Amino acid sequence: MEEGDIEGRQCDGAVTLAFSILGKRWNGMILDVLGSGPASYVALRRGVPGISDAVLSDRLAELADAGLVVRDVDAGPPVAVTYALTPGGLELVPVLSRLADWARANLGHPAAV
Repeated sequence: MEEGDIEGRQCDGAVTLAFSILGKRWNGMILDVLGSGPASYVALRRGVPGISDAVLSDRLAELADAGLVVRDVDAGPPVAVTYALTPGGLELVPVLSRLADWARANLGHPAAV
């Protein structure tokens, strides 16, 4: 294959896998909020404006299935549920921070929420 020839090139399978999770709407934002520490469902809902209850529940379940988020239930009383990043999820915090830096530098300032 000659230099500059794009035939035969494929996206790295690991990148495809990462974006199958991180590329899904809301997931990156949920992970970003949890990057500041564990949060209740209500705190997450406030931290990700525009997300519906149903979608937040679905995304949290998907992120938990992917091993990025853990759900902790304190039997109380009162019962309290918090969500936190797993060690694998915590590894994404600097990646998300760098992505935010890149977006500020290359895409302009984020829109006001």
